[in-house]
Amino acid sequence: MNGIKKLTYSEQVAEYIKQSILEGELSPGDQIKEVLLSEKLGISRAPIREALQLLSREGLIQSEPQKGKHVSALTSKQIMDSYFTGGVLEAAAVTQALPLYTESDIDQLEQIIEQMRQVAESEEKTDSLAKLDSTFHNILFSRIDNDLLIELCRRSCQGISKFLLYKHWINLYTPQQVYERHLGILEALKSGRPSKLEKTIRKHYTDSGKRMSKYGVDVHTEK
Repeated sequence: MNGIKKLTYSEQVAEYIKQSILEGELSPGDQIKEVLLSEKLGISRAPIREALQLLSREGLIQSEPQKGKHVSALTSKQIMDSYFTGGVLEAAAVTQALPLYTESDIDQLEQIIEQMRQVAESEEKTDSLAKLDSTFHNILFSRIDNDLLIELCRRSCQGISKFLLYKHWINLYTPQQVYERHLGILEALKSGRPSKLEKTIRKHYTDSGKRMSKYGVDVHTEK
């Protein structure tokens, strides 16, 4: 039973809100009302307030005076800035940890790349690539001994990719392109060349940021 994590009420509420965003029940810009959530979930407002604070730190919830709390709605520039920042941080962190990656780490990354290749050659749902993508980057993070840096890396663009704009992110690249992009990172890691690795990871994120930026709230509003 040691592997089972018991979530607090606030963490359960946070997961509920995340799932609501992921499934489209809550969209960027939608207001979050503590009273309604409290009634719907049948719990007091205290854990809901704590959950919203957690999600605010992750960048998924924003709070404005007289407007209350709402699901984050980012502009095109904010999206590009987030991906750029995430790329710079992850590139620097992984490059610094380069000597620490083991043969086992490389083997695991190669297995993930192979699974991506298989998905690209099949007609599987691209949803499976999202899980492989997360596992791939989690292995890269596993050798970074800096929890704050990891938190900042993930906050920079994971919230955008995996929740706020997931329906767009999942179709941002073809399965073949997803495979090739991650293969490029693995090859850069195996090369042992810090400059190549850092450049590859930064480009990985900036390219995604440019594509995702067209789903910014300002671009959407103009149409």
